[in-house]
Order: sequence, then structure tokens, then C-alpha cells
Amino acid sequence: MKDNTAFIDTLLKEASFRKDYLGSEIVSTIYLGGGTPSVLSIEEIGIILDRIKKLFNMNEECEITIELNPDDVHPGYLESLKQHDVNRISLGIQSWRDSDLKMLNRRHDSIQAVKALKDTLAAGFKNVTIDLIYGIPGMERKDWESNLDFSFSFDIKHLSAYHLTFEKGTMFGKMLEKGDISEIDEDESAAQFNTLIEKAESAGFIQYEISNFGKPGYFSLHNSNYWKQVSYIGLGPSAHSFNGYSRQWNLRDVKGYIKAINTGKEFFESEELNTKTRFNEYIMTSLRTMWGIDLEYVERMFEKEGYDYVVNLASKYRNYGMMKQEKNSLVLTNQGKMISDNIISEFMMSDD
Repeated sequence: MKDNTAFIDTLLKEASFRKDYLGSEIVSTIYLGGGTPSVLSIEEIGIILDRIKKLFNMNEECEITIELNPDDVHPGYLESLKQHDVNRISLGIQSWRDSDLKMLNRRHDSIQAVKALKDTLAAGFKNVTIDLIYGIPGMERKDWESNLDFSFSFDIKHLSAYHLTFEKGTMFGKMLEKGDISEIDEDESAAQFNTLIEKAESAGFIQYEISNFGKPGYFSLHNSNYWKQVSYIGLGPSAHSFNGYSRQWNLRDVKGYIKAINTGKEFFESEELNTKTRFNEYIMTSLRTMWGIDLEYVERMFEKEGYDYVVNLASKYRNYGMMKQEKNSLVLTNQGKMISDNIISEFMMSDD
């Protein structure tokens, strides 16, 4: 196995540097993502978690999540994670169909995916979430329905489901440009999204964010904190941190990150968030959730100007049936969720 000593030492140094970043706030979630298990051993994960627990003011019932690819999962590894207080597992299933997995260039196949989920549940993890992708070229509605039905046949507590995107410069973006693949049409895309909502709700899941569905009591606390603009620290290359008024992001290159921290140089960039930026970030995160835009919060944080701006703009979407007011919050209807990106972009305040 690769020697990660220098990386671990550097990561622990960064944690020490940042121990005052959150002030007196209690840390309620830890999220180990970005391919962690395929890079770090269980002992190394334990060392990182132990140091974090000592450096920061931790909640006794802290939600500790680790992202796992199905081909990283085996019973001994899962048992070791429990010994280090990991209590939430996120499995990157993506699809139960081998043709989809091949298209997505995944390392695992459907047999490995089934075994990984069964092993995770058998290990006694109660809080298990899986990721699925829809809108995949060649995926018909019956295929998507089958993926969902099979997922809900297991005792999972949470589902994250994302529409495949074709961003420029990515593998799928290049394939689209070359004509090797084509996007599914808008009607089919909308139908798959509606199927997702209907099947998730009938299986007892609540859509608490556009792409996230949880059984009651099992919403992702980590993601919910992010959408509710709770401060957070990110450790390691490319990691982002946020304290409500500024944002920081670490160097992407691993060697550059290690060298900068160990030579006392700047290892991150930062920006101070002005009122409009903070307003836009609040709208962008809150409008995706079941809690929506809290009008009292908007008036308190962004004064009458922000409040009037939101209420006036929302009236149009309420008339169209794409937004509704629940008590003192503005939330998207199912119809509004289908064009959420367009609605959110219209709410953005420009710097002009």
C-alpha cells in the first residue's frame, strides 16, 4: 500500500491550524468523502478521526459518514469502521444495471453492488444511504422504475438521486460533443424525476431536498447543515471551509498542498462574502429544500430590501403554481422543482 505518512501528518497539521475556525461551535457531523477508503487504511482513518475529536468541540451523537464505492466494501472493513465510531455509510451504487455502470465508467458491477449493500446492512449499520443516477442515455422509464424498486427492497434509510449532467470538459461532455451519446429528451427527464418522487414517497421517504430523500429521523445532518448555512471546515486538498462570512478553498494539488503547509506558505485561497453573495448563497441552498426560504430570516439578515425583493419575485411563481407559502416560508412545488435551477437563477441578485 502507498505510504501516506506525509499526507496524514500534513492533514493533522491543517486540523491544528484550523481548530479555532469555528469558534465555540459544536461539531455535529464529520464527512469522509472523495475516495477516502480507496486511498487510506482503516488505521489511518482512525488516526484522523481521533485527532479531530481531540481538537474540536464534538457533539456526543456526532454523525460520522464515510463514502464507499461498492468494490471497497468487505465485512472486516465495515466492522473496523464501527470501532472508530463511523455510524453512517454512503454507498455509490449509481445503478443496479451493468449497462449503466459500464456507461458511467464505474469500477464495480451490479453483483458487487448488491453484495456491498447486503454486507453493510448485515454489519449492523442502521443509517445507510445509496446514490443513484437517472437520465442516463439508453435508460428507459421501466429501467429507472426497476432501479428504484430494487433499492427500496432493502432496508435503506436515505437515497440521493441525481440526473446525469453533461458538463463541458468532462468525459460525458466530450462524448456528447462527438455524438457518441445523446441526452434523453426533456419529457422523459421530467417523467423519470416524477417517478422518483412518487416511488420514494410511497416507500415512506420524504423529499427534504430536490435530490435527497430520507426516512423520518434519517435526513443527512451533514447535508442539512450545509443547506441551512451552518459553518463547516474542510480538510485536505480541494477542501472548502465556510464560517458564514467568508469562504476558503485549499490547493487542489496534493504535493502542492503538502509542501505549502510544511513550509508555512498559504495553502488556501479565500474570499469575504458581501451581503449580496450571502443572500445568493442562502437562496441557492434554501430553495432546494423542504424548508424553503424563511422570510423572517431574510428580513432579519437582509433587511426590508431583501424581504421585498423575495416576496415580489415569488408572487409570479406562486401564480404559476411553482411556489407556495407555508406559514412564513416559501417553498417550491413539485412543478417548480422540475425547473428549480431556472427559478433559483432568477432570484440571484446581481452585483450591478
